[in-house]
Amino acid sequence: MNAQDWLEKAQRAAASAKLLLEAVDYEGACNRAYYAMFDGARAALAAIGAPNEAQTARTHTGLISAFSLHLIKTGYLSVEIGRAFNQMQEIRLVSDYSGDPIEQEQALWALEQATLMLEKVKRLINDNE
Repeated sequence: MNAQDWLEKAQRAAASAKLLLEAVDYEGACNRAYYAMFDGARAALAAIGAPNEAQTARTHTGLISAFSLHLIKTGYLSVEIGRAFNQMQEIRLVSDYSGDPIEQEQALWALEQATLMLEKVKRLINDNE
């Protein structure tokens, strides 16, 4: 998949997150918002021509590390986006595995962060075409 394909997949996940948020499924919304960011990270890595192993990291932690190394530390994207991505991973783990409730505010924040990231990734793709 290329950067645009990953971005489109990420945008579908963000749209799903919005629908789940509206349906008061906060855990589901956080899951989809995280995957919007996850696929957005893949899009961004592809857009800058990061090594293939970075783009297709085998673990979530590996992809987040590659994202930080190739996109945050190099200044392509802001430190705040990197922090939000790390926080989203933690929220997704809670929502998917712990059984602890996710509050509406967390789900709103998650969707907001995913949307912000995807806007920046879209610009990054356009700048690198």
